[in-house]
Amino acid sequence: MPKLSEVINALDELYPPQWAESWDAVGLVCGDPDDQVRRVLFAVDPVQAVVEEAVAWGADLVVTHHPLYLRGTTSVAATSFKGRVVHTLIRAGIALHVAHTNADHADPGVSDALAEAIGLKTTGPLVADPTDPAGRRGSGRIGELPEPLPLAAFAAQVAAGLPATATGVRVAGDQDRTIRRVAVCGGSGDSFLAEARAAGVDAYVTADLRHHPASEAAEAASDLALVDAAHWATEWPWLNLAARDLGAAATRHGWQLETRVSTLVTDPWTAHAPMPYVAQ
Repeated sequence: MPKLSEVINALDELYPPQWAESWDAVGLVCGDPDDQVRRVLFAVDPVQAVVEEAVAWGADLVVTHHPLYLRGTTSVAATSFKGRVVHTLIRAGIALHVAHTNADHADPGVSDALAEAIGLKTTGPLVADPTDPAGRRGSGRIGELPEPLPLAAFAAQVAAGLPATATGVRVAGDQDRTIRRVAVCGGSGDSFLAEARAAGVDAYVTADLRHHPASEAAEAASDLALVDAAHWATEWPWLNLAARDLGAAATRHGWQLETRVSTLVTDPWTAHAPMPYVAQ
């Protein structure tokens, strides 16, 4: 079995920490680099339910997309939910590692996995990383459908390709509009609405679209459809990609390593109350 330090090195080769945004907090949160690792659990959120799943499965390492501590802290006391997570992990001898915006910017990364999940073939990044001479890394992705679809059918395909959540998928645009080229961004993506418009795509799939940016985008570019899914759901497909690529690294190194993807729905919204509505 490999040491934790060796597994972290393999993860850092896939998602180099230097690709993370300056405000981000990626890397090893807790764990002894000399400990051995046999089982790795992948999850989006480092919440207590995920940690308890890791304990029950006998994981030695949890890899999450979202950081536990994005900002500085002065305490890991178990009086807070984040402190309880740390205490539970340490008591069980489980390490925690985070790959966040470095995984967003990777090739392949979070948006590649999202594009694949909803049936797109990626052609390049939405916002290219200027430090990548190949022009493959960056924020978001642009992709194409094998065959054009009406917006209503495409939105249904997005909903079917992502794990189910209480909020489902929201859509803005003419339901009969033809969709061919699509921009995607896993996680919160309304900061890239201008780039999506400039890319000349037919639709933009992301999460956490706020009212004013979405309204302004619809007014500025009525030919751009918006498909808004749950934040957790748009990032969850990356877990399978990361588990697969770490497994391939383990095979190359001759490690005995077992990976597992958590299917716990950790989206914070837990219910949806439908309202009578007729589209105008």
